[in-house]
Amino acid sequence: MERVNGVNFGNWLVLEKWMNPALFAGTKAEDEYWLAQDLPQEVYEARIKIHRSEYITERDFVTIASWGLNTIRIPIPYFVFGDRPPFLGCIEELDKAFAWAERYGLKILLDLHTAPGSQNGFDNGGLSGVVTFGQDEKEVEFVLSVLERLAERYGKRPGLWGIEPLNEPLTEGIYDASQVEKRYPARDPKMASHNKPISFSFLEDFYTRAYERIRPHLAADKVVLLHDGFSLLRWQSFFKKSGFANVALDTHQYLMMAEMAGCPQTVEGYKDYIKEHYEKDIAAVQAYVPVICGEWCLFNSLAVGIDTHGGQTVLNGVAGAAKESFTKEEKRAIYRELADASLKAWNRGSGQFYWSYKLLTDTVNEAGWIGWDAWDLGRCVDFGWYPVARA
Repeated sequence: MERVNGVNFGNWLVLEKWMNPALFAGTKAEDEYWLAQDLPQEVYEARIKIHRSEYITERDFVTIASWGLNTIRIPIPYFVFGDRPPFLGCIEELDKAFAWAERYGLKILLDLHTAPGSQNGFDNGGLSGVVTFGQDEKEVEFVLSVLERLAERYGKRPGLWGIEPLNEPLTEGIYDASQVEKRYPARDPKMASHNKPISFSFLEDFYTRAYERIRPHLAADKVVLLHDGFSLLRWQSFFKKSGFANVALDTHQYLMMAEMAGCPQTVEGYKDYIKEHYEKDIAAVQAYVPVICGEWCLFNSLAVGIDTHGGQTVLNGVAGAAKESFTKEEKRAIYRELADASLKAWNRGSGQFYWSYKLLTDTVNEAGWIGWDAWDLGRCVDFGWYPVARA
Protein backbone atom coordinates (compact mmCIF):
# COMPACT_ATOMS: atom_id res chain seq x y z
CA MET A 1 0.00 0.00 0.00
CA GLU A 2 1.38 3.39 -1.02
CA ARG A 3 1.78 5.66 1.99
CA VAL A 4 -1.11 8.10 2.30
CA ASN A 5 -0.23 11.78 2.59
CA GLY A 6 -3.58 13.50 2.66
CA VAL A 7 -6.13 15.94 3.96
CA ASN A 8 -9.80 15.93 4.93
CA PHE A 9 -12.48 17.98 3.21
CA GLY A 10 -14.21 18.71 6.51
CA ASN A 11 -17.37 20.85 6.44
CA TRP A 12 -17.94 20.52 2.69
CA LEU A 13 -20.61 17.83 2.37
CA VAL A 14 -21.03 17.22 6.12
CA LEU A 15 -21.45 20.48 8.00
CA GLU A 16 -19.84 21.52 11.27
CA LYS A 17 -21.16 24.80 12.61
CA TRP A 18 -17.91 25.94 14.23
CA MET A 19 -16.10 25.63 10.89
CA ASN A 20 -18.54 27.96 9.11
CA PRO A 21 -20.84 29.74 11.60
CA ALA A 22 -22.37 32.04 8.96
CA LEU A 23 -24.12 29.09 7.33
CA PHE A 24 -26.22 28.68 10.50
CA ALA A 25 -27.11 32.36 10.87
CA GLY A 26 -30.67 33.10 11.93
CA THR A 27 -31.30 29.63 13.36
CA LYS A 28 -30.91 27.86 16.69
CA ALA A 29 -29.40 24.85 14.95
CA GLU A 30 -26.15 23.39 16.25
CA ASP A 31 -25.97 20.68 13.62
CA GLU A 32 -27.05 19.82 10.10
CA TYR A 33 -30.15 17.89 11.17
CA TRP A 34 -31.71 20.90 12.88
CA LEU A 35 -30.52 23.37 10.23
CA ALA A 36 -32.76 21.57 7.75
CA GLN A 37 -35.66 21.75 10.21
CA ASP A 38 -35.20 25.42 11.16
CA LEU A 39 -35.05 26.86 7.65
CA PRO A 40 -37.76 26.87 4.99
CA GLN A 41 -36.93 24.16 2.47
CA GLU A 42 -36.10 26.58 -0.33
CA VAL A 43 -33.82 28.63 1.94
CA TYR A 44 -32.08 25.53 3.26
CA GLU A 45 -31.47 24.18 -0.25
CA ALA A 46 -30.20 27.54 -1.51
CA ARG A 47 -27.73 27.88 1.36
CA ILE A 48 -26.43 24.34 0.95
CA LYS A 49 -26.05 24.62 -2.83
CA ILE A 50 -24.16 27.91 -2.59
CA HIS A 51 -21.97 26.59 0.22
CA ARG A 52 -21.03 23.42 -1.67
CA SER A 53 -20.31 25.23 -4.93
CA GLU A 54 -18.03 27.79 -3.27
CA TYR A 55 -16.37 25.85 -0.45
CA ILE A 56 -14.53 23.37 -2.70
CA THR A 57 -13.72 24.00 -6.36
CA GLU A 58 -11.34 22.66 -9.00
CA ARG A 59 -8.73 25.13 -7.78
CA ASP A 60 -8.52 23.35 -4.43
CA PHE A 61 -7.49 20.09 -6.11
CA VAL A 62 -4.75 21.99 -7.96
CA THR A 63 -3.55 23.44 -4.64
CA ILE A 64 -3.54 20.09 -2.84
CA ALA A 65 -1.60 18.45 -5.66
CA SER A 66 0.91 21.34 -5.58
CA TRP A 67 1.58 20.60 -1.90
CA GLY A 68 2.69 17.08 -2.78
CA LEU A 69 -0.30 15.43 -1.13
CA ASN A 70 -1.80 12.38 -2.78
CA THR A 71 -5.19 11.59 -1.19
CA ILE A 72 -8.32 13.43 -0.03
CA ARG A 73 -10.68 12.02 2.60
CA ILE A 74 -14.18 13.28 1.81
CA PRO A 75 -16.73 13.02 4.65
CA ILE A 76 -20.18 12.31 3.21
CA PRO A 77 -23.64 12.08 4.81
CA TYR A 78 -25.97 9.08 4.80
CA PHE A 79 -28.31 11.11 2.59
CA VAL A 80 -25.66 11.40 -0.13
CA PHE A 81 -28.07 10.03 -2.75
CA GLY A 82 -30.81 12.53 -1.89
CA ASP A 83 -33.28 9.91 -0.65
CA ARG A 84 -33.77 11.19 2.91
CA PRO A 85 -35.84 14.38 2.78
CA PRO A 86 -35.60 17.17 3.73
CA PHE A 87 -31.83 16.74 3.37
CA LEU A 88 -30.13 17.57 0.10
CA GLY A 89 -28.10 14.85 -1.61
CA CYS A 90 -24.58 15.51 -2.86
CA ILE A 91 -23.80 12.86 -5.46
CA GLU A 92 -23.25 15.48 -8.16
CA GLU A 93 -20.57 17.12 -6.02
CA LEU A 94 -18.86 13.76 -5.58
CA ASP A 95 -18.94 13.12 -9.32
CA LYS A 96 -17.18 16.44 -9.88
CA ALA A 97 -14.65 15.67 -7.13
CA PHE A 98 -13.69 12.41 -8.81
CA ALA A 99 -13.22 14.12 -12.17
CA TRP A 100 -11.02 16.80 -10.58
CA ALA A 101 -9.02 14.28 -8.54
CA GLU A 102 -8.33 12.14 -11.57
CA ARG A 103 -7.30 15.16 -13.64
CA TYR A 104 -4.69 16.20 -11.05
CA GLY A 105 -3.41 12.79 -9.99
CA LEU A 106 -5.16 12.57 -6.61
CA LYS A 107 -7.07 9.76 -4.90
CA ILE A 108 -10.29 9.95 -2.86
CA LEU A 109 -11.33 8.14 0.31
CA LEU A 110 -15.12 8.15 0.68
CA ASP A 111 -15.85 8.38 4.40
CA LEU A 112 -19.44 7.80 5.55
CA HIS A 113 -19.36 10.43 8.27
CA THR A 114 -22.96 10.31 9.52
CA ALA A 115 -25.62 7.68 10.11
CA PRO A 116 -29.36 7.86 10.93
CA GLY A 117 -29.75 8.50 14.65
CA SER A 118 -26.02 9.28 14.80
CA GLN A 119 -23.25 6.88 15.70
CA ASN A 120 -21.54 9.29 18.11
CA GLY A 121 -23.70 12.27 19.10
CA PHE A 122 -21.01 14.71 18.02
CA ASP A 123 -21.85 17.79 15.98
CA ASN A 124 -19.86 16.24 13.14
CA GLY A 125 -22.17 13.21 13.31
CA GLY A 126 -24.97 15.44 12.05
CA LEU A 127 -27.20 15.20 15.14
CA SER A 128 -25.78 16.50 18.40
CA GLY A 129 -26.35 14.61 21.64
CA VAL A 130 -28.07 11.59 20.07
CA VAL A 131 -26.41 8.15 19.84
CA THR A 132 -28.96 5.62 18.58
CA PHE A 133 -27.53 4.17 15.37
CA GLY A 134 -27.55 0.38 15.41
CA GLN A 135 -30.79 0.07 17.34
CA ASP A 136 -32.99 -0.08 14.23
CA GLU A 137 -32.11 -2.82 11.76
CA LYS A 138 -33.93 -1.01 8.96
CA GLU A 139 -31.61 1.97 9.37
CA VAL A 140 -28.56 -0.30 9.50
CA GLU A 141 -29.70 -1.89 6.25
CA PHE A 142 -30.22 1.57 4.75
CA VAL A 143 -26.63 2.53 5.56
CA LEU A 144 -25.36 -0.73 4.07
CA SER A 145 -27.33 0.03 0.91
CA VAL A 146 -25.73 3.48 0.71
CA LEU A 147 -22.27 1.93 0.99
CA GLU A 148 -23.08 -0.62 -1.68
CA ARG A 149 -24.40 2.04 -4.04
CA LEU A 150 -21.24 4.09 -3.53
CA ALA A 151 -19.10 1.05 -4.30
CA GLU A 152 -21.13 0.32 -7.44
CA ARG A 153 -20.76 3.90 -8.64
CA TYR A 154 -17.09 4.53 -7.86
CA GLY A 155 -15.53 1.11 -7.20
CA LYS A 156 -13.66 0.95 -10.52
CA ARG A 157 -12.80 4.63 -10.79
CA PRO A 158 -9.04 5.29 -10.90
CA GLY A 159 -9.56 8.17 -8.49
CA LEU A 160 -10.95 5.99 -5.69
CA TRP A 161 -8.51 5.09 -2.91
CA GLY A 162 -11.11 3.38 -0.76
CA ILE A 163 -14.32 3.48 1.25
CA GLU A 164 -14.73 3.94 5.01
CA PRO A 165 -18.05 2.44 6.18
CA LEU A 166 -18.48 4.55 9.35
CA ASN A 167 -16.71 7.48 10.97
CA GLU A 168 -15.97 7.56 14.71
CA PRO A 169 -18.52 5.14 16.19
CA LEU A 170 -18.71 5.96 19.90
CA THR A 171 -17.90 2.64 21.57
CA GLU A 172 -18.17 1.55 25.19
CA GLY A 173 -14.68 2.57 26.22
CA ILE A 174 -14.96 6.19 25.12
CA TYR A 175 -18.68 6.80 25.65
CA ASP A 176 -18.50 7.87 29.31
CA ALA A 177 -15.23 9.77 28.92
CA SER A 178 -16.61 11.83 26.04
CA GLN A 179 -19.60 13.05 28.11
CA VAL A 180 -21.47 13.47 24.86
CA GLU A 181 -24.82 14.42 26.44
CA LYS A 182 -23.13 17.20 28.43
CA ARG A 183 -20.86 18.46 25.69
CA TYR A 184 -23.50 18.22 22.95
CA PRO A 185 -26.92 18.55 24.63
CA ALA A 186 -29.71 17.07 22.52
CA ARG A 187 -32.13 19.71 21.34
CA ASP A 188 -34.97 17.18 21.61
CA PRO A 189 -34.36 15.08 24.75
CA LYS A 190 -36.82 12.43 23.53
CA MET A 191 -34.52 11.67 20.62
CA ALA A 192 -31.73 10.97 23.09
CA SER A 193 -33.79 8.91 25.54
CA HIS A 194 -32.41 5.63 24.15
CA ASN A 195 -28.79 6.72 23.84
CA LYS A 196 -26.18 4.05 24.35
CA PRO A 197 -22.68 3.36 23.10
CA ILE A 198 -21.94 1.30 20.01
CA SER A 199 -20.90 -2.16 21.18
CA PHE A 200 -17.82 -3.74 19.66
CA SER A 201 -19.85 -6.84 18.87
CA PHE A 202 -22.25 -4.73 16.78
CA LEU A 203 -19.36 -2.87 15.17
CA GLU A 204 -17.55 -6.04 14.16
CA ASP A 205 -20.75 -7.43 12.67
CA PHE A 206 -21.50 -4.16 10.88
CA TYR A 207 -17.98 -3.99 9.45
CA THR A 208 -18.22 -7.58 8.25
CA ARG A 209 -21.57 -6.93 6.57
CA ALA A 210 -20.30 -3.68 5.04
CA TYR A 211 -17.20 -5.38 3.68
CA GLU A 212 -19.26 -8.18 2.15
CA ARG A 213 -21.57 -5.65 0.48
CA ILE A 214 -18.91 -3.39 -1.02
CA ARG A 215 -15.89 -5.60 -1.73
CA PRO A 216 -17.45 -7.31 -4.79
CA HIS A 217 -17.88 -3.91 -6.46
CA LEU A 218 -14.36 -2.64 -5.76
CA ALA A 219 -11.29 -3.09 -7.89
CA ALA A 220 -8.70 -5.25 -6.12
CA ASP A 221 -6.46 -2.30 -5.24
CA LYS A 222 -9.21 -0.33 -3.47
CA VAL A 223 -9.09 -0.24 0.33
CA VAL A 224 -11.86 -0.79 2.88
CA LEU A 225 -10.89 1.41 5.84
CA LEU A 226 -12.39 0.58 9.24
CA HIS A 227 -12.40 3.06 12.12
CA ASP A 228 -11.04 1.69 15.40
CA GLY A 229 -13.89 2.99 17.57
CA PHE A 230 -11.28 4.89 19.63
CA SER A 231 -9.57 1.66 20.67
CA LEU A 232 -6.56 1.10 18.45
CA LEU A 233 -5.06 -1.91 20.20
CA ARG A 234 -8.09 -4.22 20.39
CA TRP A 235 -8.49 -5.30 16.75
CA GLN A 236 -5.84 -7.96 16.23
CA SER A 237 -8.07 -10.99 16.74
CA PHE A 238 -10.80 -9.52 14.53
CA PHE A 239 -8.47 -9.09 11.57
CA LYS A 240 -6.86 -12.48 12.13
CA LYS A 241 -10.18 -14.29 11.80
CA SER A 242 -11.86 -12.03 9.22
CA GLY A 243 -10.11 -13.13 6.05
CA PHE A 244 -10.53 -9.63 4.61
CA ALA A 245 -8.53 -8.55 1.58
CA ASN A 246 -6.99 -5.08 1.33
CA VAL A 247 -8.37 -3.58 4.53
CA ALA A 248 -6.81 -0.98 6.79
CA LEU A 249 -7.55 0.46 10.24
CA ASP A 250 -8.35 4.13 10.80
CA THR A 251 -7.36 5.82 14.06
CA HIS A 252 -7.98 9.45 15.02
CA GLN A 253 -5.44 11.07 17.30
CA TYR A 254 -5.70 14.67 18.49
CA LEU A 255 -3.41 16.43 20.96
CA MET A 256 -6.48 17.77 22.76
CA MET A 257 -7.39 14.14 23.51
CA ALA A 258 -3.86 13.56 24.76
CA GLU A 259 -4.31 16.53 27.08
CA MET A 260 -7.49 15.00 28.46
CA ALA A 261 -5.47 11.86 29.18
CA GLY A 262 -2.99 13.87 31.24
CA CYS A 263 -0.37 14.85 28.66
CA PRO A 264 1.69 17.86 29.90
CA GLN A 265 0.94 20.99 27.90
CA THR A 266 4.52 21.60 26.82
CA VAL A 267 6.39 20.89 23.58
CA GLU A 268 8.42 18.15 25.25
CA GLY A 269 5.31 16.77 26.94
CA TYR A 270 3.49 16.51 23.61
CA LYS A 271 6.52 14.99 21.85
CA ASP A 272 6.99 12.40 24.58
CA TYR A 273 3.31 11.47 24.40
CA ILE A 274 3.43 11.18 20.61
CA LYS A 275 6.47 8.90 20.82
CA GLU A 276 5.36 6.77 23.75
CA HIS A 277 1.73 6.34 22.68
CA TYR A 278 1.12 7.14 19.03
CA GLU A 279 4.39 5.85 17.59
CA LYS A 280 4.56 2.66 19.63
CA ASP A 281 0.90 1.77 19.32
CA ILE A 282 0.77 2.39 15.58
CA ALA A 283 3.93 0.36 15.00
CA ALA A 284 2.47 -2.51 17.02
CA VAL A 285 -0.80 -2.58 15.08
CA GLN A 286 0.88 -1.96 11.71
CA ALA A 287 2.51 -5.37 12.16
CA TYR A 288 -0.81 -7.07 11.40
CA VAL A 289 -2.91 -4.48 9.51
CA PRO A 290 -2.09 -1.17 7.78
CA VAL A 291 -2.89 1.79 10.03
CA ILE A 292 -3.97 5.21 8.76
CA CYS A 293 -4.33 8.24 11.03
CA GLY A 294 -7.50 9.51 9.40
CA GLU A 295 -7.77 12.67 11.49
CA TRP A 296 -5.27 14.76 13.43
CA CYS A 297 -4.16 18.37 13.58
CA LEU A 298 -1.70 20.70 15.29
CA PHE A 299 -4.26 22.33 17.60
CA ASN A 300 -3.03 22.31 21.22
CA SER A 301 -3.54 24.28 24.42
CA LEU A 302 0.08 25.43 24.65
CA ALA A 303 -0.10 27.36 21.38
CA VAL A 304 -3.57 28.69 22.26
CA GLY A 305 -2.12 30.09 25.46
CA ILE A 306 -4.67 28.59 27.90
CA ASP A 307 -5.96 25.17 28.85
CA THR A 308 -8.75 24.50 26.35
CA HIS A 309 -10.03 21.50 28.36
CA GLY A 310 -9.92 19.24 25.37
CA GLY A 311 -10.84 21.82 22.75
CA GLN A 312 -13.91 23.17 24.51
CA THR A 313 -13.06 26.86 24.43
CA VAL A 314 -15.62 28.96 22.57
CA LEU A 315 -17.73 25.91 21.73
CA ASN A 316 -18.78 24.82 25.21
CA GLY A 317 -18.88 27.97 27.32
CA VAL A 318 -15.19 27.86 28.25
CA ALA A 319 -13.58 31.25 27.67
CA GLY A 320 -11.02 31.37 24.88
CA ALA A 321 -7.66 33.11 24.92
CA ALA A 322 -7.90 36.91 25.01
CA LYS A 323 -4.53 37.54 23.35
CA GLU A 324 -1.63 35.76 21.73
CA SER A 325 0.89 34.24 24.13
CA PHE A 326 3.67 33.74 21.57
CA THR A 327 5.31 35.62 18.74
CA LYS A 328 4.86 34.37 15.18
CA GLU A 329 8.34 32.84 15.29
CA GLU A 330 7.65 31.08 18.60
CA LYS A 331 4.37 29.67 17.34
CA ARG A 332 6.05 28.48 14.16
CA ALA A 333 8.70 26.67 16.22
CA ILE A 334 6.05 24.99 18.42
CA TYR A 335 3.94 23.81 15.53
CA ARG A 336 6.85 22.63 13.37
CA GLU A 337 8.29 20.50 16.17
CA LEU A 338 4.89 18.93 16.77
CA ALA A 339 4.24 18.49 13.03
CA ASP A 340 7.55 16.69 12.56
CA ALA A 341 6.95 14.44 15.58
CA SER A 342 3.39 13.65 14.51
CA LEU A 343 4.26 12.87 10.89
CA LYS A 344 7.03 10.56 12.10
CA ALA A 345 4.45 8.69 14.18
CA TRP A 346 1.91 8.42 11.36
CA ASN A 347 4.63 7.15 9.05
CA ARG A 348 5.24 4.24 11.38
CA GLY A 349 1.92 3.23 9.91
CA SER A 350 0.63 3.74 6.39
CA GLY A 351 0.04 7.49 6.45
CA GLN A 352 -2.32 10.26 7.49
CA PHE A 353 -5.06 12.75 6.63
CA TYR A 354 -4.90 16.22 8.23
CA TRP A 355 -8.12 17.71 9.60
CA SER A 356 -9.00 19.87 7.83
CA TYR A 357 -8.29 21.49 4.47
CA LYS A 358 -9.88 24.83 5.35
CA LEU A 359 -11.74 26.74 8.03
CA LEU A 360 -14.11 29.67 7.50
CA THR A 361 -14.15 30.72 11.16
CA ASP A 362 -12.80 34.25 11.63
CA THR A 363 -10.04 33.64 14.18
CA VAL A 364 -8.97 37.30 14.14
CA ASN A 365 -12.13 39.37 14.54
CA GLU A 366 -14.18 36.89 16.56
CA ALA A 367 -13.11 36.81 20.21
CA GLY A 368 -11.72 33.63 21.72
CA TRP A 369 -10.62 31.80 18.57
CA ILE A 370 -6.87 32.31 19.01
CA GLY A 371 -5.08 29.09 18.11
CA TRP A 372 -7.97 27.55 16.22
CA ASP A 373 -6.36 28.44 12.88
CA ALA A 374 -4.24 25.31 13.38
CA TRP A 375 -7.26 23.30 12.18
CA ASP A 376 -6.83 24.87 8.72
CA LEU A 377 -4.12 23.10 6.70
CA GLY A 378 -3.95 25.96 4.19
CA ARG A 379 -3.03 28.40 6.93
CA CYS A 380 -0.58 25.88 8.43
CA VAL A 381 1.19 25.57 5.09
CA ASP A 382 1.27 29.33 4.49
CA PHE A 383 2.58 30.06 8.00
CA GLY A 384 5.30 27.41 7.74
CA TRP A 385 3.80 25.27 10.49
CA TYR A 386 3.32 22.21 8.29
CA PRO A 387 6.00 20.91 5.89
CA VAL A 388 5.01 20.29 2.28
CA ALA A 389 6.95 19.38 -0.83
CA ARG A 390 5.64 21.96 -3.26
CA ALA A 391 5.37 20.82 -6.87
